[in-house]
Amino acid sequence: MDQFIVAVEVLRRPELRGRPVVVGGDGNPARPRQVVASASYEARAFGVRSGMPLSAAARRCADAVFLPADRAAYDAASATVMNALRAFPVDVEVWGWDEAYVGGDIADPHALAAQLQAAVLDASGLSCTIGIGHNKHQAKIAAQYGKPAGIFEITSANWASLMDARPVAALHGVGPKTARKLDALGLRTVGQLAAADPDALLPVFGPRLAPWLPQMARGAGDTHIVTEPWIARSRSHEVTFETDVADPVEISTRLAAMASALCMAVVGEGRLVTHVAVKVRYRSFFTPIRSMKLRGGPTVDPSVVADAALLVLAKIDLDRPIRLLGVRVDLLLPDR
Repeated sequence: MDQFIVAVEVLRRPELRGRPVVVGGDGNPARPRQVVASASYEARAFGVRSGMPLSAAARRCADAVFLPADRAAYDAASATVMNALRAFPVDVEVWGWDEAYVGGDIADPHALAAQLQAAVLDASGLSCTIGIGHNKHQAKIAAQYGKPAGIFEITSANWASLMDARPVAALHGVGPKTARKLDALGLRTVGQLAAADPDALLPVFGPRLAPWLPQMARGAGDTHIVTEPWIARSRSHEVTFETDVADPVEISTRLAAMASALCMAVVGEGRLVTHVAVKVRYRSFFTPIRSMKLRGGPTVDPSVVADAALLVLAKIDLDRPIRLLGVRVDLLLPDR
């Protein structure tokens, strides 16, 4: 989907079309420690990016319209889009609000792509970009070439001409950490990685990634479309404080309440908690995370989860103020 969150907001406020729009937090860039969830293409032209503090976005684009995030609206719009895709005789694998893989025995993928775009637009009022490939990896990157609202194809035939000169970070799944490791080995472009000897990568990346990275750089990828609904294996909640919190008692009280509420939410969905993890972030942005398995086995008791969270918190040094506090519960997978 094209600028999905912003696009949903613009549907509700057509007067904002063509203007720089930023969505995030409560929409107030004057409040500290709120970040951009999505920015319109017009705002991105000023350097506004997802994950950036709202205050920084306001400095880069003073004329932007700032709006609060509305998760319920995005859930509803996403469901409409995915239902439009499922109306076609294809397999659909949903990836979050704004992305899906579509696959099947497709004689004319360009014709299907045009039909999908029209169906999504008709059902939701939103535009989408479609990438076509022989596998998920190729299709994912092709969609980047096609944005916004286009159709683009990358296959094994044109992969090298399009990708060999690009940096390794252009590959789906190669993040900054992996890119830095490859750079240290002198592998900076996709073409260089494609020609690399897997044995030379083995000491750095291990037996699983070392052979896979060159294959991926040559355009290999998964072709299996998973149509079963995704089931969360964990649930988390975190809060960034407007001002740093230094009092260990206040931190413990807040954490216990967060853990209890999180447990009640997942139990309400019929899930059981198996592990608890706690995250804190200091002023320096150092972010320790500790976890434990529940000693009595899976539980639905919020007090057990809260007590476990406090035990985990005790493993973290609270000798300095923290700016963020988070808790995660791992969940027992339901019987299918």
